[in-house]
Amino acid sequence: MAGKREATIGDLYRIKGKAEIVGGELQLMTPTGGLHGFAVIELAVSLREYGRRTKRGYALADNVGFIVNLPNRRSFSPDAAFWTGGPLTTKFIEGTPVFAAEVRSDDDYGPAAERAMAEKRADYFGA
Repeated sequence: MAGKREATIGDLYRIKGKAEIVGGELQLMTPTGGLHGFAVIELAVSLREYGRRTKRGYALADNVGFIVNLPNRRSFSPDAAFWTGGPLTTKFIEGTPVFAAEVRSDDDYGPAAERAMAEKRADYFGA
């Protein structure tokens, strides 16, 4: 019996919305509420001010794709990030940000959510 086809970066480009490739599969991410969005923009604005002051990189808000090459992950899409790896283009960014933040949503509580967030943190640091 043939296994499932592994998701590609091309698949990620075709998604309408936010997703990441984890474990060879597209992991869709649900829209968030107002408080979450407010926290994300506050982080992004702070990072933008840092970038302007230091001229060392770019602040990025929610829904930017970062392409990585980890055993179990091909992409990240943090809620807020800071990129120092070079100029920005219209494509996903190749590599990892020097800073990435995830803001908890209502579903990000409980034992299963804690495990998932711990795995994602490990991936961020591994990248």
